[in-house]
Amino acid sequence: MAITETVGAERAGAAKETTLPQQVVVTDAAAALIDKLRAKHGPVMFHQSGGCCDGSSPMCYPAGEFLVGDSDVLLGEVHGAKFYISKPQFEYWKHTQLILDVVPGRGGMFSLENGEGVRFLIRSKVFTDEEIAVLRSAGRI
Repeated sequence: MAITETVGAERAGAAKETTLPQQVVVTDAAAALIDKLRAKHGPVMFHQSGGCCDGSSPMCYPAGEFLVGDSDVLLGEVHGAKFYISKPQFEYWKHTQLILDVVPGRGGMFSLENGEGVRFLIRSKVFTDEEIAVLRSAGRI
């Protein structure tokens, strides 16, 4: 479901590999909704441009329909869908793992889940000091 990367680091002449923490992950409920939307609309993507904390809602678009640029950061992939976040939001949330979930409600007006009776929702987990160090050494934050 999610991407795992391995980062090599030289320590005292010996190579040490560390698993890069995933900056965005998906719950089973969100993966099921992504599958449903993909069946209707083809490949999808996500963009998080607002919200400061848990409960924020990313937008889901057909892949390539939302134009990303220099002001966006590719945070990772969730269930085969690219997940972008605006640079200002990334700076605010870079020390947290975003968890894409689903709750009852209405999606954003232009988000693909609108009309499904549910909406995507962001939950978060603060990275440990060790995870932050690994992300920093990999140039991810």
